[in-house]
Formats: sequence, C-alpha cells, structure tokens
Amino acid sequence: MSDPQFTSRRDLRKPKIRPLRLLALIGVALLIIGSIAFMNRTSLRGFYEQVTGAEYSGDGSTSEHFTIARGDTGTDVARKLVEAGITKSYDITLRTIYATNPTFFPGTYNLPTQISTARAIQYLVNPNNAITNRVTIREGLRNSAVFELLSAKTGLPKESFVKAAQDLKSFGIPKAAPSLEGYLFAATYDLDPSYTAKEILQLLVARTKEQLKVDGVTKADWHKVLTLASVIQREARQEQDFYKVSRVFLNRLAINMPLQSDATVSYGVDGNTFQTSAADRSDPNPYNTYKYPGLPIGPISGVGALAIDAALNPADGGWLYFVSVNLKTGETVFSETYEQHQKAVRVWIDWLKENPDWND
Repeated sequence: MSDPQFTSRRDLRKPKIRPLRLLALIGVALLIIGSIAFMNRTSLRGFYEQVTGAEYSGDGSTSEHFTIARGDTGTDVARKLVEAGITKSYDITLRTIYATNPTFFPGTYNLPTQISTARAIQYLVNPNNAITNRVTIREGLRNSAVFELLSAKTGLPKESFVKAAQDLKSFGIPKAAPSLEGYLFAATYDLDPSYTAKEILQLLVARTKEQLKVDGVTKADWHKVLTLASVIQREARQEQDFYKVSRVFLNRLAINMPLQSDATVSYGVDGNTFQTSAADRSDPNPYNTYKYPGLPIGPISGVGALAIDAALNPADGGWLYFVSVNLKTGETVFSETYEQHQKAVRVWIDWLKENPDWND
C-alpha cells in the first residue's frame, strides 16, 4: 500500500503549465482581441480621430439643411458634408463612407454642423430626418389651382410651374393633349425642397401614368380615358354616382348625342360654377359639349383613381340624363327619358328657389 500522507502531498502540488501551452493560450487571446479590433476598426479609428482632433466630436452646432441629389456618389456626399461644415476631413469622411457602405437616398436632411462622420451617416440614413413639403391635391382641381397650391407649399413662384407646364413634349403625354390639364394626379405628395417646378410636375404626371398602368389603360387610350374621367370627376357628386354618370356619357357617345355637360362649358369660358348661361352654351370653344358632339378636346380637371375606374367600368343602365336635385347633399336623379328628366329638373329648380344664397 502507498503512504496516504505521501499521496496527499503529491496531489496538492500545483500543476506545471508547459511553455508551449502558454504560448498557444496567449496566441488565441491575441487572435480574439485582433478579430474584435478588426470588426470594430471603423469605430476605433473614429474614436482615435476624434481624440486627436482629426474629426469633430460632441453634439454639434447649429442645424444645416443638407441635400443629396439624385445621382450623387459617396465622393459627392463626402465633399458636400465637408463643404457644409458638417464633417471636418474629406479623406476621413470618404473613408468612413466606404467602410460602412450606407445606402443614401436623394433628399434634403436636417443635420447639425461639426459632428463626426459616423453621426452624420446616422442622420442621413434615418428617414425621420428628411425634410419634405407635404401637399394634398384634391380631385377636380384645375391646373391653375394646382399651380397656386404647389407654389404656396414649396415657395416656388407660380409662374415657374406655368412655364414648366408649357414644355409638353418633355412629359411624355399624348400629342392630342392641349395642356397638362388632367395629367396632374390628385393625391398627397411629400415633395423634397430641392425639387424644381419641372421636377414636381414630372412627379405628378408620372403618378398619373402609374395609375393608368395599374388600370390596364394603353397609352393609345390615355387621353380619351382621362378626358372622360375628368368630366365624370366634375359632374358626379357622390361616390356611387360616378359609375352612373359614366354610363350616361357613354350611352350618349354611343348614339352621337351631345354630352351637354355644364362642367365642360364652364371650363371653356373660364367659368367657375356648374351653372352656365345661354351665351356660355353657345360659345364656339372646343370644350363646349352642348355645341359639339363627342368628348371635349382634353380633360377639364385633375382626376383621382375613382373617376378613372368609373370611366373604365360604368354601371349598367339605360340613362341618358341626370341632374343633382340637392346641391348640398349631392342627391342626383338619373333618367332614361327626357320627360323623366324634366320632372327632376323642376325639383332642382325648386331647391334653388329655397336656397337662393347657394353658390356652387
């Protein structure tokens, strides 16, 4: 038997760490530290450059509007950041952009000046820092009203929109279109402050084309569909009536019956109401659908998705007439015969007598 005391003393000895094993442990530790440093090299370098003064540090100074234009590269962004006093060194800014590979989107952003490149990038990739002019264009507005609204929201002169709209070829719309009327889609837009009047109008026209494509309208039919949709837009009062109004006009077109739309007559004489005079209805302008059969030569207002859908998908019915008998509620009566229509017209006339101050 072995001596218990001897065994106990031997077991209590500290094990020896062989030199090769120690070197291996140190190597693994250095490898781990090196890997961590490599993965965070951009942050470590940024920290070093802030400490040494090569980069700005702190929360920054006054805010600056910074614009990334369409087509700007990383070098463009780096140069602009330094020129605006947002970051300090072009070389460091560009190197950081290349190292982090952020996705920049065109727009105008609100950034503090004198900040590190890393912070500047954080601001630029956050959509909440983008500055926009939000504008809602209602259905049924004429271009003149749209230009005024856009001018008020963007600060650009109305004349800049009027002038830009005259270059019809640049918008890629049908040659039959006498103007951009009807091609500025009614919707809500977030407009970048850097946009020119021309770019804004191109955006609105592109939205119209997008809707026509969604609805399956070929380019050959754009003008006809938008023209009909614009008349529907101005004549229909309640949503469910859009499809009935569409049917009335299509029924009339099918038998070569004049549309007799007061909305088109009013547009042709630059009026602003749905009530027209005998002189208005005899005016020889090409929008006068009392005088000439068929659609007018072009749209009479902007349209929305509902009016386009109604033009393409009219309700079933044999109606040839309609009249709004209550202009306040929009209640409209549709008739198949002239005698039925005359009864409805008398209801409308009575309503006007009861509401002499109504201005539509």
